[in-house]
Amino acid sequence: MEEIRLHFQRFAEEEMLERAQVFRAHMVQRRTVRAFHERPIPPSVLEDALRVAASAPSGANRQPWRFVVIEDSHIKRRIRVAAEKEEREFYSTRAPDDWLEALEPLGTDANKPFLTEAPVLIAIFLERFGIDCEGNRVKNYYMTESVGIATGFLISALHHAGLATLTHTPSPMRFLNEILNRPSRERPFLLLVVGYPKDNATVPAIERLPFQTVVTKV
Repeated sequence: MEEIRLHFQRFAEEEMLERAQVFRAHMVQRRTVRAFHERPIPPSVLEDALRVAASAPSGANRQPWRFVVIEDSHIKRRIRVAAEKEEREFYSTRAPDDWLEALEPLGTDANKPFLTEAPVLIAIFLERFGIDCEGNRVKNYYMTESVGIATGFLISALHHAGLATLTHTPSPMRFLNEILNRPSRERPFLLLVVGYPKDNATVPAIERLPFQTVVTKV
């Protein structure tokens, strides 16, 4: 395989510390938003964030992510109708009591107005296998891990640009394949809601686990 020289930017320790602290201070302010303003997003900002996501590492460099940007109001309406149908089933029959109890502090229910309020939805698909130029099936590796990393890149890039997001995962999500005309080899991974929060938006007063609980040094 042909190789190219790595261009790696090194920083003095003092600058490294400052950059790490600034980034941490910004990222810990990120919160999931459920009340969105309809204000449009600059297309170039959205494209840059998606380019960041597409630069993520992946198993064997297969890049098994596919991003579908949805701005059309009619398509968003169809997605909302289908998602709320699955959510009503979830809240009424599928979810065990302990799951519903865990969700109660977040105030979620089967109604998902953000799916039509937000200016952009990004449907993220996991490609289970690829197809080469001759029509042959190509195996992908570590698909879930790879698409998860790319999604994290995307959420971080959007937050860094000044946008709010919501990760929405109605189950099952196969209706996205039908509405968005995606092939069966692509599995819906996540529906990312993107936009600006409403001026009066609120978020649950939740706490993060102590740092020492989630990080261990050995």
